[in-house]
Amino acid sequence: MGVNDMEKKPLKIVTIGGGSSYTPELVEGLIKRYDEMPVSDYWLVDIEDGKEKLEIVGALAKRMVEKAGVPMNIHLTLDRREALKDADFVTTQLRVGLLKARCKDERIPLSHGFLGQETNGAGGLFKALRTVPVILDIAKDMKELCPNAWLINFTNPAGIVTEALLRYGVHKKVIGVCNVPIGLEYSFADILGVDKDKITVDFAGLNHMVYAERVYNDGKDVTDEVIRILTSPDTKSQTMANIKDLGWDVATFKAFGVIPCPYHRYYYKTKEMLNDELEGFKSGKTRAEVVMEVEKKLFEMYKDVNLQDKPEELAKRGGAHYSDVACNVINGIYNDKNTIIAVNTKNNGTLKQFEDESAVEVSCYIGKNGPVPVETVTDLPIFAQGLVGQIKAFERLAAEAAYTGNYNTALLAMVTNPLIADDVRGRKLLNEMLVAHKDYLPQFKDVIEKIEMVERAEF
Repeated sequence: MGVNDMEKKPLKIVTIGGGSSYTPELVEGLIKRYDEMPVSDYWLVDIEDGKEKLEIVGALAKRMVEKAGVPMNIHLTLDRREALKDADFVTTQLRVGLLKARCKDERIPLSHGFLGQETNGAGGLFKALRTVPVILDIAKDMKELCPNAWLINFTNPAGIVTEALLRYGVHKKVIGVCNVPIGLEYSFADILGVDKDKITVDFAGLNHMVYAERVYNDGKDVTDEVIRILTSPDTKSQTMANIKDLGWDVATFKAFGVIPCPYHRYYYKTKEMLNDELEGFKSGKTRAEVVMEVEKKLFEMYKDVNLQDKPEELAKRGGAHYSDVACNVINGIYNDKNTIIAVNTKNNGTLKQFEDESAVEVSCYIGKNGPVPVETVTDLPIFAQGLVGQIKAFERLAAEAAYTGNYNTALLAMVTNPLIADDVRGRKLLNEMLVAHKDYLPQFKDVIEKIEMVERAEF
């Protein structure tokens, strides 16, 4: 369907994982852009276990729309196929196993002395193993029910999910989005004292492993100035709500010549990040437990029938600017804007060290035909290629393991990740996590039964 055809009718947008605490972000984003993107029907989809949250969020969404005075119909359903029929855009923001699974993703690795984080290391692997089969199933439904729709995935780990969709999915109109690049853009605008709209960035790398190669202020390359300001003792360290604010070594940062993202701290400051997480683990306050508390408070607020706006407290959840990215991607495609946005997409020769089929996170023009990498994005400097290449190997193996249920592939993914890099302890960690998450890993059913059988025999 071309953009001119799309303009002839209002939009139908579907969000799978509609009961998420993030949904008010999206609703606000759609309301703000209604004049450009007339959404007539917005469907929020969830599963039976998420029904209560879906109803709470859905009621708030209806109040927000009513207050804004826009003719957007909010639909709530547990029937995904009903919602997907003839959709124009589908966004995914789901969490298989809910926050209890995230808690295991963080606490089990920490109990073995490894970093516990939902998108990095062992936690990222297991979130992918649970998530990829579900997302592939959604893509299969889309191929049948809304073949012209774009799937815009925000579900973490977005890089592995996009990799799996590109390699194993039947629906190829796929874009992975993340709020890390846009968060950096806002930071750069802030330290330069200019409007965010003046800032463009050449991003290159992978999801949560992306570097800002060049920063432009109104078209002028100001990368050196940004690095100078960021390494000044008067500048506050740039990070995110969910990542410990550990400053960078000034000499190393300057040597990079490019700007790392907040998630790079897990790889360049591994010991400090691990020690910080171990402290939280011992006190019973991993990030998962913090998020559980934040979510509990948020949903109590969402229940208030007088609440008609997205509460400021949502920023503590860690998804700042999420709606801006997702809605700007939709807007770019729908109105053929060729907006520059960093997204996860097919490499197609953009970064020479990766196969064409691989998913990369790079700055793209977003227009009616989807993402097209900007011409100025270049290969990463040599110091970054090794780390990024190792993470891509991990992503490839994780995507394949999630799709096939092959134990050896999952084991290779685990020990390939630089946050694990331990054959014996990595294998023990893999086995323990497979058993812990067995209710959400049907593709590993036979493997898990064998692991449990061996454990019973040893006991």
